[in-house]
Amino acid sequence: MAASTHVPRPLRVLVPEGNSTSAREAITILGLSGHHIEVCDPAPFCLVRFSRFVRKFHRCPGLRDDPAGFLAFVERLLATGQYDVLLPTHEQGFLFARVQERLRDRVGLALPDFASYRAAHSKAGFSRLLDRLSLPQPATRIVNSPSGLRDAIKFPSIVKTSVGTASRGIWFVRSSDDLDRALQDLNARGAFADEVLVQAFVPGAIEKAQAVFCRGELLGFHAYRQIAAGAGGGEAIKQSVARPQLRSHVAQIGRALGWHGALSVDCIMRDDGAAPLLIDCNPRLVEPMSAYLAGFDLVELLLRISVGEVPAMAGESRADVRTHLAMQALLGCASRGGTRRDIIRECWNLATGGGPYAGSAEELTPLRLDWISAVPLALIAMVLLAAPGRGVALARGGWGAHLLDIASIRMIESGEFR
Repeated sequence: MAASTHVPRPLRVLVPEGNSTSAREAITILGLSGHHIEVCDPAPFCLVRFSRFVRKFHRCPGLRDDPAGFLAFVERLLATGQYDVLLPTHEQGFLFARVQERLRDRVGLALPDFASYRAAHSKAGFSRLLDRLSLPQPATRIVNSPSGLRDAIKFPSIVKTSVGTASRGIWFVRSSDDLDRALQDLNARGAFADEVLVQAFVPGAIEKAQAVFCRGELLGFHAYRQIAAGAGGGEAIKQSVARPQLRSHVAQIGRALGWHGALSVDCIMRDDGAAPLLIDCNPRLVEPMSAYLAGFDLVELLLRISVGEVPAMAGESRADVRTHLAMQALLGCASRGGTRRDIIRECWNLATGGGPYAGSAEELTPLRLDWISAVPLALIAMVLLAAPGRGVALARGGWGAHLLDIASIRMIESGEFR
């Protein structure tokens, strides 16, 4: 596990959502470090409710459906003066970056200015940034109409909406039939009201990097490779890697944006061994337990930045540390058409540390550290054993009210939130 980088005292931390894997993992790390954790979320039985580390839960309006109500709720909590740090673990950072002048005197918060956050949050904005910095990415076209998409497409390609996280809004287009289905989905979502990206498909392994910055300076870095996919393109098994070239690229991005806080970047390590191609950016930490188990506590570093410290460069994690998410593994098995026998085999390997899980540590539901995390994992296993075909629907259940859409983004960008 990570070496301690404790701030001088336990902090009172407000986590403004509780249904993402990133929030669940951050709460484990915060709890192990002795911090007081409170969570607000619209779902009464969200994932983090099943943690011994959460001291208090507040049911709030949903960010996507009522961003003004969500912000007012958070501000009422902050007005009590009971919190040291507000720790956005998902897309709440978009809203908080927009109004951070209103929040700065009430609580510790590590976010860049809104223009920088918006550039990293938008896939089109990130692609333009990479062009400006001459950093490598797949061949990319940005379009805003169905006809523009048809003109830009070459098979195979990846089509992405400019807004989307948690693997939403991505289509692998191999044929005209795939393109027709993608266009149907894009039109149904109203995606052409914004921008749509068309990227050349490049074979290779998916790797991800997580970093913490202080006023544009990179302080901490962790990278890992996807060993096995879970549901919706997420990771079921990861392995930490040393990637000095990727670290250099991430540092360049953070400097260009004057980044303050957490930033994560996805890339493709090409089969031909050429330089990694950057494909996505998330203005937050994504599932930080991988770094923690590889010896580097990025969450604690982010807390120190949030309360105004300027730490010295802390370094990076160890390579070759394997971790997994049992829930993602089960959902991934079922969503790929796994039978009841396949799911039983997966459960056995997870319970015994066999097969691909040999030498691997659990990230999301660490039963030895947080016994109540067994509840959602057991429920998922029972549902899938009863009806393996429900894997895709269960995975989509995590795409909840903590995620933004085009309408809520436009609302937050309006004058009401200045």
